[in-house]
Amino acid sequence: MRRTAPVERLTVARQTDVPFAPSLGSTSLGRAGGSGGAGTWARRYLTRVVALDFAVGVVCAVVATLLRFGEGPSDSYRLLSLCIPFAWVLALAMTNAYERRFLGVSGEEYRAVGRAAVGLLAVLAISAFLANVLLARLYILILLPMLLVGGLAVRKYMRGWLLARRAEGDLMQRTIVIGRADAVASLLRSIVSEPAQGLKPVAVCASGLDADWDATTALEGVPVMGTPRDALAAADLYDAEVVAVASHPDLAGKSLRRLAWALEERGIELIVSPGLLDVAGPRLSIRPSTNLSLLHIERPAAARRSQILKQVMDRSIAGVLLLMMSPLLIGIAVAIKVTDPGPVFFRQKRVGVKGQLFPIYKFRTMVVDAEKRLADLAKKSDGNGVLFKMQDDPRVTRVGKILRRYSLDELPQLINVLFGDMSLVGPRPPLPREVEQYEPDALRRLHVRPGMTGLWQVSGRSDLSWEESLRLDLRYVDNWSPMGDLHILIRTFSAVVRGSGAY
Repeated sequence: MRRTAPVERLTVARQTDVPFAPSLGSTSLGRAGGSGGAGTWARRYLTRVVALDFAVGVVCAVVATLLRFGEGPSDSYRLLSLCIPFAWVLALAMTNAYERRFLGVSGEEYRAVGRAAVGLLAVLAISAFLANVLLARLYILILLPMLLVGGLAVRKYMRGWLLARRAEGDLMQRTIVIGRADAVASLLRSIVSEPAQGLKPVAVCASGLDADWDATTALEGVPVMGTPRDALAAADLYDAEVVAVASHPDLAGKSLRRLAWALEERGIELIVSPGLLDVAGPRLSIRPSTNLSLLHIERPAAARRSQILKQVMDRSIAGVLLLMMSPLLIGIAVAIKVTDPGPVFFRQKRVGVKGQLFPIYKFRTMVVDAEKRLADLAKKSDGNGVLFKMQDDPRVTRVGKILRRYSLDELPQLINVLFGDMSLVGPRPPLPREVEQYEPDALRRLHVRPGMTGLWQVSGRSDLSWEESLRLDLRYVDNWSPMGDLHILIRTFSAVVRGSGAY
């Protein structure tokens, strides 16, 4: 079979027999000239962000001036208000709010806004001190919070705009993925599943294929254009903006450094997958040494103070919610008792932290003999292989369907949280028979207290496969933090309203 034209062009585009050797002078002449060159999406994004930030500065300065001085501010405050929009944009630039690597994909973009507001306050205070001028405190108290909120709102809006464009396949970065075939395939699946990252794989340079690279048409639907040593030629051919390196024993040390040098000449970004599964960014840090940089992986948030804070937060919020929702709880209990004979609450043994059993409390949503009828329905499960679920379970009562639709049946678990058996956020509390089917990796779910909600619950619940549910729970166990719990609680409200996966 004759090679395709791109493969022939790749052969011509090879510049040296030394892998990743940097060349002198311009290296862009051999590139295929894609759609506008590298950085087009970043320029479009940054143009809008800077314009909106400047507009926020104008609005905030005008509002602060009018609220503090009315229509008669002094000339000095008119001049200060005129400078605020420029100073705000400059402060954001100085705190890396416009750093390309953070745009649209990192929380650093939001943190930079907070640093910019603090920095601007420091500059105003120092300038006023040196000039021996008293700034109106109300003016500052109005201006800076508005700038902070406005800056965050701009990035929230632009993040949504960018994600919408990327969901349509626009503003993506052409990406060459290189490495060992199995690691490349895994990285490709991850990239394709997260279009928000903005990476569009256009070619693969892989080793360890089942056949010669020129006899392999594609890997995960992406054309194979050579081995890892051909990465630069493929990048030139496809006018790539990013080269992603999957874990590979040969792509380290000098080879990786040469690749970084050569890509720097071409203006191409380099990202490296360390092969770590579901380790969140806050746990990763670079530890510099004399000869190389080491990737330091912090332990999960197991510090005693974090655990105490989590328990205090759990029990405090649970107690407040029980008091506030007591009329609703009483109404649900009455509805259950009136419409179906039997107890109001359903009590069941679940497996908690470190494998300890505890009784979980829920509003009863099924007929009294539901457990006895389970064996007859086992083959009709719509669950994920380990969990039994049915979208139209005949054992569910009329009131139970409503309670399950909006997860109201789980409200009595606030009692479990108050007693310390559960947490507000954590992995789903499993049944003993489910734990008996666990593989060794799944047992790590039992290292933290089970929760009323969690990543599993806010990501699709029963619609997820067992592998997806397990991955989300393990990700939570490895990366939990008090602030992360608050974020999941906020997402839970949206998930409950949608009712997706609830049956």
